[in-house]
Amino acid sequence: MTYIKSKFAHPNLPKNKLGYTRKEYEGSLTTLCAGCGHDSIGAAIVEACWEMSIEPHKVAKLSGIGCSSKTPAYFLNNSHGFNSVHGRMPSVATGANLANKDLIYLGVSGDGDSASIGMGQFVHVIRRNLNMTYIVMNNGCYGLTKGQDSATADAGSKSKAGSVNMFEGIDLCGLAIELGATFVAQSFSGDKHQLVPLIQAAISHPGFALINVLSPCVTFNNNVGSTKSYDYVREHVEATGTLDYVPPMTEITTTYTDDETKMVEMHDGSWLRLHKLSQTWNPDDKISAINALQHSHVKNEILTGLLYMNNESKELHSLLNTTDVPLNKLNESVLCPGVEILEKINSEFR
Repeated sequence: MTYIKSKFAHPNLPKNKLGYTRKEYEGSLTTLCAGCGHDSIGAAIVEACWEMSIEPHKVAKLSGIGCSSKTPAYFLNNSHGFNSVHGRMPSVATGANLANKDLIYLGVSGDGDSASIGMGQFVHVIRRNLNMTYIVMNNGCYGLTKGQDSATADAGSKSKAGSVNMFEGIDLCGLAIELGATFVAQSFSGDKHQLVPLIQAAISHPGFALINVLSPCVTFNNNVGSTKSYDYVREHVEATGTLDYVPPMTEITTTYTDDETKMVEMHDGSWLRLHKLSQTWNPDDKISAINALQHSHVKNEILTGLLYMNNESKELHSLLNTTDVPLNKLNESVLCPGVEILEKINSEFR
């Protein structure tokens, strides 16, 4: 058995603006369980980056530990990658981002990696508004250690072994909105049509963008009674609305009826075309987004789609007023200001 992909490609495969086929955005063969939702998320990342004509070498993909954190090996093979220790991906992403703001930062994590051992780092990367896309592959269990309930498992959810979870699950989206995240979305690994434009919009967003993706574990948490199983999610999903990602330099055409379709311009000139299904929810209003999450929780519904976005936020580099030049490109003349300036700085502390 081999895990090396064939290099053969059909000569007539469709290409993006860079002349690349989807093959240039793929990775090695997956070793995850057959049917794992994480592989569907990886495929959505490939599709999103290919459609956006992103140069693979300008992407930095980072992860921690867990089934989800293995997935960067299965997409964007020509990108930079760093697999950190358990729960510490946000600090590694912060350091890399501060050193080089020219890259697109894509963090991949799991419900254990982010909501348990990595919770402290998760909350602080949000409040700092680091310019990155943070994807949580959320299956409600610890798949690498035989399926114990994770911190996002819903109260009353039944495990494969038959035990019922007695604790309230952590709502990562609600927490992120409370902490000041400027882009928060939720999706389902089986809904490619919703997930791909969400990833594209998150990448285009100037600041921290969280996408919490429900991704059933086919081995340990896909049983009757589990609230993270394929059947349960499909039966209880409730979308906030349908959306399209419209790239820059594309003519924008849409049909309006009052208060139903909303066009949101991103900082890079791209657009989100959002068709609202719920008239009581406003993606620009933090309180409205939190209320929508709470109402769906009471009704045992899983709210998916774009939940909240603040398109006027300042990401970390703007807050710190850092240099536009990556640190590895700064020369001595810039790094050493000279004796006179150093004396002036020192005199201010005397």
